[in-house]
Amino acid sequence: MRSRTLVLMIAASSLPAHAQYRDEAKPDGITARSEQLWLGQPYTGQVVATPRGADGHPSLSGTWQLLHEDGKPDGNLGKDLPHFALPYTAQGREQLAANDKVVDPEARCIITGIPRALTGVLPFEIIHTPKRLATLHQLGWHRWVWLDGRPLAQDPDPRFSGNGVGHWEGNTLVIQSNAFHDSSDGNAWLDDNGNPISSKALLTERWTRPDRNHLTLELNYSDPVYYSAPVRYTRHFVLSAQEHLREFSCEWNSWWVTNNLEPGPGRIGANGNRGFGPDNQIVPDYPLGSVLDDSRGTDYWLYRKNKPKPSDLPPTPANAPVRTQ
Repeated sequence: MRSRTLVLMIAASSLPAHAQYRDEAKPDGITARSEQLWLGQPYTGQVVATPRGADGHPSLSGTWQLLHEDGKPDGNLGKDLPHFALPYTAQGREQLAANDKVVDPEARCIITGIPRALTGVLPFEIIHTPKRLATLHQLGWHRWVWLDGRPLAQDPDPRFSGNGVGHWEGNTLVIQSNAFHDSSDGNAWLDDNGNPISSKALLTERWTRPDRNHLTLELNYSDPVYYSAPVRYTRHFVLSAQEHLREFSCEWNSWWVTNNLEPGPGRIGANGNRGFGPDNQIVPDYPLGSVLDDSRGTDYWLYRKNKPKPSDLPPTPANAPVRTQ
């Protein structure tokens, strides 16, 4: 078991639930505002019936925000496990160590796959038709799931989000995905904490929308290469007032990233949270991107917000000539 997990196990067991929520300084004004904007707030209005599609099934369409759970880390597939510790195999521990030596694929603008995109804190959007379902994610990534009755493909090409097909079990949409990219290629992580994912993984998602304003995901991840037992993971979301996600350009400044960004996921706190910056806050600052144009960014705000972004222009010299036309 890796050293950071041992530290996590010892420290987390002695912390009250609120302390596990954030193990360092209280949020400043920017961070507090960011939490209010990124995270969902409990819905207290009148219960509205679940909308349904033309086929009579619940419609999952909408923009969704996470209902954060105190004492539970986000971006960590081990969120619901004792001490947040995943059941690694020997090969899994070896690949975990290897992931610590590569720069975060997401920071390199490589596609953020599933399930990682579903474990983060950022809002996401669902577009749902009777034949296909799409999940659209804040950094510009998306995945399609077929709902037309086709079976799970037996030997498909690998994809960062897997090859997904869905079917209905009553009012629950069940999505199964296989053929993922393997962490051994250096381009895919299971979650924000740098845990490994293998090409032999099988992911089962169970989505339910009990009413208009709430959405629940129950996820079961099975991976015989890197984990000795399946991992079960649950999240709850609330319908957002936002009509759609903001545009965001993930710029891959490969020289800067590979020469300045530390490898691995960065420090993981005793609360199991990777942290978005040196103060271990639970969300990145809002908005994403550079200070000059909030639709541009390089992704390494994820945990290096104290470093300048290569997309930021250099300061104008004091003696620079003034352009008059």
